[in-house]
Amino acid sequence: MTGTVATEPSIALGVIGGSGLYGMPGLSDVTEQHISTPFGEPSDAVVIGTLQGRRVAFLPRHGRGHRFSPSEVPYRANIYALKSLGVRHVVSVSACGSLREHMKPLDIVVPDQLFDNTKGKRAASFFGEGLVSHVAVAEPFSRSLSAALAQAVRDAGGTAHAGGTFITIEGPRFSTKAESNAYRAWGCDIIGMTACPEAFLAREAEIDFAIMAHVTDYDVWHASEEAVTVTMVIERLNTNLALAQKAIANLVPQVGALPYESAGSMNSAVITARNLIAPAARERVALWMGKYL
Repeated sequence: MTGTVATEPSIALGVIGGSGLYGMPGLSDVTEQHISTPFGEPSDAVVIGTLQGRRVAFLPRHGRGHRFSPSEVPYRANIYALKSLGVRHVVSVSACGSLREHMKPLDIVVPDQLFDNTKGKRAASFFGEGLVSHVAVAEPFSRSLSAALAQAVRDAGGTAHAGGTFITIEGPRFSTKAESNAYRAWGCDIIGMTACPEAFLAREAEIDFAIMAHVTDYDVWHASEEAVTVTMVIERLNTNLALAQKAIANLVPQVGALPYESAGSMNSAVITARNLIAPAARERVALWMGKYL
């Protein structure tokens, strides 16, 4: 399936995260869809199931078995695949390091701001090559979805911090102490490797987006805490897996009543003269941009 909307019944929520997320209790009628896009293949097949009476789509960001590094994740294909399924609301589930004492390991942060400190290695836009667009991302996350997500975490028994600035680094290495302390001085609260360009692409695709960031460590700045390791991240993510699943189950029934904040956000973003748009560029984004072009 390339560049077409799927016939799958209406999907209430898209979830991008680890492959273990969709192994949750209560998920039924599970199917898989292999979706081809104009931007290549997604990280993996999209797993779709019924949860709380609504259809939910799950996409493993790094592929099953964690095959893609943060710089290699096919972010455009992933977001496009969910858009082709008609998804309007997406929750990204990821690990993060805390840059603040009060945001403790095993807490959840639902950020309200992003700082992109990646190095330009990632394809960060659906546009270009004959179609120029400048999307507004002053507020990079959906306020209503983020608020509902934070409450869903609390209702699941977790500690949720509503708000905070999430800095995305290129990776795949972890920070040096000098970098970690600089990020703290810049006013950042949590650190990870995948929020950008995922959030920006979601906005370009007119998808409401929020992040459930699981604090696994204190990065490397904390004087009395062990520096971050892969083992630490995996262990703490696994500890929080049931919490993440329960929070998603709590959120699903609420999504239908949330406003669709990103609707129409691309209407005024295109700056290229319509009669000069390259046909190939127009076709790549016709799925949702056709009505504007």
